[in-house]
Amino acid sequence: MTKQEIRQIVYNKYNGKCAYCGSELPAKWHIDHIEPAVRNSKYDSKNLRYVADGTCRGQGSDVLSNYNPACPSCNIQKNSFTIEQFRQNIMGFLNSLNQYSTQYKFAKRYGLIRELETDVIFYFEKQL
Repeated sequence: MTKQEIRQIVYNKYNGKCAYCGSELPAKWHIDHIEPAVRNSKYDSKNLRYVADGTCRGQGSDVLSNYNPACPSCNIQKNSFTIEQFRQNIMGFLNSLNQYSTQYKFAKRYGLIRELETDVIFYFEKQL
């Protein structure tokens, strides 16, 4: 299968929507590894940067069943988290906003924001 065919199959998995937030996928959408495939790297002292060494650690593999379509913001935020780690990370956003964002606290004080105690349920979980 070509890369383009794989991308089309992954894109169609949730009808052109991000598996996590459910938004329409933009032109430059990402393929996420559901079970993370963390690429190993070594420091190249000559070029002063890390360079992938071609190996991976973690449970994720490069197989179609381990791919989800993702908008760039969800994929970047998910990083090398498992699904449950990603969920927990998102659940911590509210606490972080309340602690560190003056604009958030100010908007909340003026009734522009209502906080809800709810579970994080990903789009793909609603499709099952």
